[in-house]
Amino acid sequence: MAVVVTGAAGHVGGNLVRALLARERFVRERSVRERSVRVLIHHDRRALAGLDVEIVQGDVCDLASLRRAFDGAEVVYHTAGYISLSMRDWSLLESINVIGTRNVVEACRHCGVRRLIHFSSVHALVQEPLDVPVDESRPLVLSARCAPYDRSKAIGEREVRRAVEQGLDAVIINPTAIIGPYDFRPSNLGLALLALGHGRLPALVTGGFDWVDVRDVVEGAIRAEERAPTGARYLLSGHWASLRELAHLVEDITGARAPRMVFPMWMALIGLPFGTCFTRVDGEHPVYTRVSLGALRSNRQISHQRATCDLGYRPRPLRETLEDTFHWFMETGRFTRPLALHPPEKT
Repeated sequence: MAVVVTGAAGHVGGNLVRALLARERFVRERSVRERSVRVLIHHDRRALAGLDVEIVQGDVCDLASLRRAFDGAEVVYHTAGYISLSMRDWSLLESINVIGTRNVVEACRHCGVRRLIHFSSVHALVQEPLDVPVDESRPLVLSARCAPYDRSKAIGEREVRRAVEQGLDAVIINPTAIIGPYDFRPSNLGLALLALGHGRLPALVTGGFDWVDVRDVVEGAIRAEERAPTGARYLLSGHWASLRELAHLVEDITGARAPRMVFPMWMALIGLPFGTCFTRVDGEHPVYTRVSLGALRSNRQISHQRATCDLGYRPRPLRETLEDTFHWFMETGRFTRPLALHPPEKT
């Protein structure tokens, strides 16, 4: 039998494939039934170079290719998705995050897949009231005023929930802001960390987010496959930190001075039309957009209590994630400054 990963070339997908292969090696050593790992790839294969996987060329927007990929599969991990910090990408978000998820559900049914693990997002959930922790009971966003990415993930999650009501065995994962190693492209957050590490980000804004290690997310997802009841949803969060706190951790790790300018959120929102030209992390992707500033004002309290109770989920410290991420960036030539790692202060 096979376990299939969509979006395997992405940050989450690449880490998940590595975790699954490690799990299968562990199983083989104990002479237990093993599963092959099959990946759905659109075009980018960097994250999978040298890995013992079966590659199927395809696209979540192409139902026929999904059926080929899922043929004989026991479990499907659906990590494929499009992330956008823009208010103008609805067409692409709908085709990948909504119609693509609908296609994944249909292919699972057609091929008799035993279990689907669907990767949604904390952004699919209503954040208000901000003084009450977000947990799995929060409703999905509906308002057209919400960011297009948020709405696309909420609608995609509804596709999975509708399928569960019709008999599909599926579990939903809602991670927060994912960072960590094996970020080959890199992701938007990976680019932002590199900009901080190279001292290229001139200013910060007030606000922050809940940051989670990609390795903790994929471990939580694997445990959900093994233990979760049908239809369960799990928030996989990490640790909330302000951008200023994050930048000072990066300064401690890399030696790059954290930006000294910290603009209040209201000023950042007013200056947004004029500020993107000097806050682009790679000449192309802006750090601060209407969508990213909205995320930085979202709920600070994201509870992973259910995942901890049901799955034994325990996110590692944020500093450890950042250290490992910059070590990986160095090993792969994406970060060339010598690290200035200092042991964390004792409290």
